[in-house]
Amino acid sequence: MICQHVSIKTIIPLSLSSQPLSSLKSDEAASGPKQGPTFQDGQRRVDYVLTYHVQKPQSVRRKTSHFGDYRILRILRRSLSMMKGRDMPPPKEDPEVAAHKHRLDYHEDDKRFRQTEFEDNLREMGLELEKDEGNKIPGIGFLKIHAPWNVLCREAEFMKLKMPTKKVCYHKMKRINLFIRKVTAPLHPKVEPNRAQNTLFYPLLSCQILYEEWASYSVFYKYQPIGLIRKYFGEKIGLYFAWLGVYTQMLIPASIVGAIVFLYGCATVDNDIPSMEICDPRNNITMCPLCDRACSYWELKTACGTARASHLFDNPATVFFSIFMALWAAMFMEHWKRRQMRLNYIWDLTGFEEEEVSLCPYATACLLLYVCSYFSLDYVLITLFQDKKVKLTCTDRAPAYMMGLFTMLFMVGVTFAVVFGVILYRISIRAALHMSSNPTARSNIRATVKGTAAVINLVIIIIMDEIYGALARWLTLLEVPKTDKSFEERLIIKTFVLKFANAFSPIVYLAFFRGRMVGRPGDYVYVIGSYRMEECAHAGCLMELCIQLCITMLGKQLIQNNLFEIAIPKIKKLIRRRKSDMDSQQQEDYNMTLQRHEKDHFLGPFVGLSPEYMEMIIQFGMVTLFVASFPLAPLFALLNNIIEIRLDAKKFVTEVRRPIAARAKDIGIWYNLLRGLSKVAVIVNAFVISFTSDFIPRLVYQYMYSPDGSMHGFVNHTMSYFNVSDFQPGTAPLQPMHLGYEVQICRYKDYRETPWSNTPYDLSKEFWAILACRLAFVVVFQNVVMLMSDFVDWLIPDIPKDISLQIHKEKILMVELFMKEEEGKKLLRDNHANQSPLQPRSRPASHTPSN
Repeated sequence: MICQHVSIKTIIPLSLSSQPLSSLKSDEAASGPKQGPTFQDGQRRVDYVLTYHVQKPQSVRRKTSHFGDYRILRILRRSLSMMKGRDMPPPKEDPEVAAHKHRLDYHEDDKRFRQTEFEDNLREMGLELEKDEGNKIPGIGFLKIHAPWNVLCREAEFMKLKMPTKKVCYHKMKRINLFIRKVTAPLHPKVEPNRAQNTLFYPLLSCQILYEEWASYSVFYKYQPIGLIRKYFGEKIGLYFAWLGVYTQMLIPASIVGAIVFLYGCATVDNDIPSMEICDPRNNITMCPLCDRACSYWELKTACGTARASHLFDNPATVFFSIFMALWAAMFMEHWKRRQMRLNYIWDLTGFEEEEVSLCPYATACLLLYVCSYFSLDYVLITLFQDKKVKLTCTDRAPAYMMGLFTMLFMVGVTFAVVFGVILYRISIRAALHMSSNPTARSNIRATVKGTAAVINLVIIIIMDEIYGALARWLTLLEVPKTDKSFEERLIIKTFVLKFANAFSPIVYLAFFRGRMVGRPGDYVYVIGSYRMEECAHAGCLMELCIQLCITMLGKQLIQNNLFEIAIPKIKKLIRRRKSDMDSQQQEDYNMTLQRHEKDHFLGPFVGLSPEYMEMIIQFGMVTLFVASFPLAPLFALLNNIIEIRLDAKKFVTEVRRPIAARAKDIGIWYNLLRGLSKVAVIVNAFVISFTSDFIPRLVYQYMYSPDGSMHGFVNHTMSYFNVSDFQPGTAPLQPMHLGYEVQICRYKDYRETPWSNTPYDLSKEFWAILACRLAFVVVFQNVVMLMSDFVDWLIPDIPKDISLQIHKEKILMVELFMKEEEGKKLLRDNHANQSPLQPRSRPASHTPSN
């Protein structure tokens, strides 16, 4: 077993890919005639580089406190001292105890022993090692690893690498050898000495091609070199960029249709009868105050701009676009499955079964010590300290599980509390602006409140995302998962739940709760004393939902996804330069003397693909879940992804250490999350169209209540009457003559009985009729769209036809080959059986002694 408790810090698998091409020349100048990093002999290639801390001399180490540097031993020491303290008071420190503490420095020798054992295990596997503990980077040593060609061939046989079967054995073997060379790149065999000067090192060439043809913004219109990405970074990273390319490609038709829907709203806004009635100055409709005391009566015509803007996103084409996006999501999932199957066949992953790789024993021990000390599991600590094998039971894991569950519920509650705080901000700032003496502030109250609240939500979302990411990792560590896959899946689920709730809570509130719990004039709903719940504009809450979704989506993409990824590495590099005592020229001269693996040591570590996937999953949710309110979401997602692909490519090629290649046949749990979001999107869009927009009330009015079958009179039909004498004490406007005349009756948007009816202010029959139609639309829309999505899923096969035919042909060729081999063996056995009885046995020649 190779994984041991060693002081190895980082694994750099031939990190040639981590600098721009302008810096590649320095390596050539530094290495002389050699092409690429090699051992001291100049022939054997460096395939992997391991970095570790160089041990200090014994005299220096005894002056330092090792327990201050190693957290786990410090936790263990504290836990053991706590256990001893329960039975007896802590004794006074005497010379024997002090000498015993000094003897605890044995762990440094133990680390060196384990490191030596680790290196011996590598040599037993056939790898060749060479140490480099130079003085260019103080305190850091490098262990260079070379994999000989026979080791690569052996591992390729263990991995059962195969290629499409060919009838000609010569071509088959030739293709197998070529495939092994490609899969194990950059682990190539050494070239002949006479060709070393003329052969370009493969990773260097791959880095150059990737930098020019993939990591450059000038090639944004080109397809990604997926094959080369897979050869250089491995199948797991190759599948991510292949999925991102398919997703970006599928956004093109969605963006075109969304733009057409938006342009349709722009073209028909002047013909929209409800908007025309609201903007008509002849309709002198006096509306009830929007807040208590500070707000006064207002005229409906002042909401003309909001009504016209709402029509851009709330029109009959929205329903069509929602159905289209549901089918688009199904098409995208099917297209990716076919693309993934094709890549599996090309990359020889059809028969690959991902193994459950256990965590490194040292990492598992670290997690156990951390969890046991956190939850005061003293008996487990004692067993670990006695160096016995420990297996955590469900009882041992229960505290971590319960803590994770309650912590996540608490953080989701914190997210809801933040949303509620923003609601209180909107209510209070609206009342304050209404009381302002500045006419400019009073004229732009609605736009100011909407914009500032959306920006505040965005800032909170970005901050909480970072907190939730760290919290999810901490909770996953407490559970001590058994395997790497289990750890990754649990981390992804926790992170997704927290970040999804963080990003979509304000949007869900605006879509389904705002304006539903308001009450009516004279009987409003209040929270925390005198804060009255928010109302929607007369044209509905769809416009505010669109603004919130637009600012959140664009802000996360521009700030969190793009700006942070560009700015943070540059800031770190600037900080390192300011901490250095060398000027720019000295720094450049120093970099010229460093080898490639020494330069890559200063690059940032690879943190995995989960953050990259999470960005796109949240974006996919914003594109599909509330697309009925924002048809331009696919277009903005497309523009962002075009930049995101090249930005991620540049980060992988130039800014982070080259990750260790890992095999994978799919994108894992992310596919299940995508499929779940596509199903939930159908339900969410059905409710948005039915309850948030005015699509259903308009249809009901046009076909049930309109005298001429048109939309004339729809605005008056949606508003009820209120007698101002029915205001509760202390809630009437302070300036009732704000409009220049005395108001006796004001209007508000709702379906209620008139003040002069037998049941004043009760819900009218129109309200119940529209509610029934809303619910019926949700049921019909959901079932029809899901049925169409399932039909698309059934209609499109998961495996492309040419791939299935090729696999079928290979199976036939393999069966024919086995049958011929069996026939040949049977023919040999028959010939041997027939010839044995007929042939006379030759008498052995007797030795006749000579006279």
